[in-house]
Amino acid sequence: MLNSNQKRYFTFSQYLQRQFGTKVWKIPVHAPFSCPNRDGTVGVGGCIYCNNLAFSPDLQGEYPSITSQIEAGLKRFQKKGKVNKFFVYFQSYTNTYAPITELQNYYQQALQFDDVVGLAVGTRPDCISEDILNLLESYTNKVEVWIEYGLQSIHDRTLKLINRGHLFADFENAIQMTAPKNIKICVHVIIGLPGEDRNDILATARKLSQMPIHGIKIHPLQVHRHTKLENWFNAGKIQLMNLEEYVTICCDFLELLPPELVIQRLTADAPASILVAPAWCLNKMEVLNAIDQELNRRGSFQGKEFSIVLNEK
Repeated sequence: MLNSNQKRYFTFSQYLQRQFGTKVWKIPVHAPFSCPNRDGTVGVGGCIYCNNLAFSPDLQGEYPSITSQIEAGLKRFQKKGKVNKFFVYFQSYTNTYAPITELQNYYQQALQFDDVVGLAVGTRPDCISEDILNLLESYTNKVEVWIEYGLQSIHDRTLKLINRGHLFADFENAIQMTAPKNIKICVHVIIGLPGEDRNDILATARKLSQMPIHGIKIHPLQVHRHTKLENWFNAGKIQLMNLEEYVTICCDFLELLPPELVIQRLTADAPASILVAPAWCLNKMEVLNAIDQELNRRGSFQGKEFSIVLNEK
C-alpha cells in the first residue's frame, strides 16, 4: 500500500536516489550546437514548435565554456546547501551534431568534476552513429550515461506535419544501435500534437512500452512565441488540450508503460515571456498535483495496463 509520500509512478528522483544513495541534481549546459533541421541538412526552420529559449531561457548571446557553466551551477546549489551529486545535461539543440573530436572536448569538460556522477545528452535519432555511441559508452566506466532521443510521436504523418525531419524508422534504427551499449535511453514525447486523437497518443505509449528503453519525458503541446505553431494557433488552425484533458490522457499513457520505466518528466514550464498557450502550463506543480490526484481517484498507477500491452506483442 502506498504511503502519502509515494508517487504512483517511478520518478527520476526516486531512480537516482536508488542508484546513488543520495539526492542527485541536474545541471543543464549548452554547447554551440545546431540542428540538421535548422541548417538545411534535412530542413530549415526547425520543428513547428521549436523555440529553444522555452527550455533554456538563459541561452542568449555568446556561450560560456562548459566548465564555467558547471562551476556556476555548482555554486548555485552550494548556496542553497544542496551539495550532493550531479548530472550534467547537454540540453539545447542537437548535442551529437558535431565532429567526434568536438563532442569529445565538450563531454570531457563536463566529466572533470568529482561530484558529477552522470552525463545526459539530448539529441535526434537521425544524429547518431556507432562512433558517437562508442564515445558515450567509453564514459560509463566513470559515470552513468543517458542519451535522450526526441521522438514526439510514432506516427509518420505527425512527424511530417510538425516538420521533424525524420521518420519513426530513424528512431527504431537509433534504438537498435543504442540498446546493446551500456547507455540508458530516454525518449521525449508530446501529448496533444495536431491531428492526433486519444488512440494515436496511446498507440505511441503501447509501441514504446515494447521497446528497450529506460526512461521517458512527456509534456503537453505548448505554443511558444516566434514559431510556426504560434501562427497556426493565432489563425485558429489548432486546438490545445485543457488541463483536465491532458491529465486524463497522461494517466492513461502512464498505465500502459512498464512499471520500471523511469518517468523523467510529465509536464514542462516555459517562461511566461515565451509561452503563448496553454496558460495552465505556467504552474508546473498544479499539473503534477492534478496527475497525482487523478491516479489516486482511479486507484491506478504506472504499469496497471502493461500486461495488456505485453499480450499484444
